[in-house]
Amino acid sequence: MDIQAFIVFCIEMAGTIAFAASGAMVGIHRGMDIFGVCVLGVVTAVGGGMARDVILGKVPGALTKPVYVSVAVLASLGVFLVLYFRRNLLKGKAGLWYEKIMLAMDSLGLGIFTVVGVTTGIASGYLENTFLLTFLGTLTGVGGGILRDMMAGIPPYIFVKHVYACASVAGAVSCVWIYRLFGQIPAMVVSSALVVLIRFLAAHYRWNLPHMKLDA
Repeated sequence: MDIQAFIVFCIEMAGTIAFAASGAMVGIHRGMDIFGVCVLGVVTAVGGGMARDVILGKVPGALTKPVYVSVAVLASLGVFLVLYFRRNLLKGKAGLWYEKIMLAMDSLGLGIFTVVGVTTGIASGYLENTFLLTFLGTLTGVGGGILRDMMAGIPPYIFVKHVYACASVAGAVSCVWIYRLFGQIPAMVVSSALVVLIRFLAAHYRWNLPHMKLDA
């Protein structure tokens, strides 16, 4: 494995851990048992990538490279065990950190998997197809979260919170153009950081897309 491939692998592992942790946190918050927590963590971590690979006509990488599922399971178990033996971490003032932890984990995972989706599409021969690459990046970034929320029985996060999908779209477009100009590693690092920055700014300044509530 050369240096560039190793860096990409490390970025993918960071995203896998971040998304698995966010999925596990949702499962714990919904009162699931340890199996449900692990399933939710794995689905969050690999769900978007599996959907992307199906669209590209490939066997999902999560099935051919078990390391991603294994890491997701270990990360989910770690979160569950820590909170199982330290249940007070989600109570009282400490409970206020739940949203902040979810924001950090979700934002990091979203940024990383968005750029991984784009670079996977490029590696499949679609460098000149900006629309397809943007779609693949966004799907990889938000797909796992959608599956997580549907399985947990809550409104999908991307439809109700702080320009979530829009941040992924911006990161995907950025990744496409930076890749064409400067190569893979700069594109992945800068674009994933852009997604995280947009998510943090949206949460801090409470940016939301227009929405409406009909009177009953």
